[in-house]
Amino acid sequence: MERYAAAVEESDAARQQERHYQLLSALQSLVKELPSSFQQRLSYTTLSDLALTLLDGTVFEIVQGLLEIQHLTEKSLYNQRLRLQNEHRVLRQALRQKHLEAQQSCRPHNLPVLQAAQQRELKAVEQRIREEQQAMDRKIVLELDRKVADQQSTLEKAGVAGFYITTNPQELMLQMHLLELIRKLQQRGCQAGKAAL
Repeated sequence: MERYAAAVEESDAARQQERHYQLLSALQSLVKELPSSFQQRLSYTTLSDLALTLLDGTVFEIVQGLLEIQHLTEKSLYNQRLRLQNEHRVLRQALRQKHLEAQQSCRPHNLPVLQAAQQRELKAVEQRIREEQQAMDRKIVLELDRKVADQQSTLEKAGVAGFYITTNPQELMLQMHLLELIRKLQQRGCQAGKAAL
């Protein structure tokens, strides 16, 4: 019985080792598609460590979950910005209508004074709209930056090679390439699974 258990363990270890080599080989192949500056930064050790973290499939599930959360966040932020733009459009229309009605009921000799006041009001509203749009854009950027940091933290805690919290643009690009490698492997795995069925 003990020999059987040892044989099963040996067989599992051999399968794990074979799977690791397959993932590593696929990663090495995919890395060749990256710009040379990023190819140089992805050492054999980094790719081997990445392949090890991908063995049980958990990282694929984590990446898929993070991608879904990111899409929901982006959609929500897009809808918030769209709502703000619609509010601004309605505000501009209401102001134009108000100005038109005031001009129609104004006596001709008061028209230049009224138009000057309306011009100042329009300028103030346009300034407010610009400030609100800029504030919304800053909010969106901050929210997306927080999402990136959350993703980095999650992948770092999962032990995925190359992931840690950073705002360095080059490191972010490297992490984006690593995520793309993981996604491509995931897609290949799904296609291989379908072919096996």
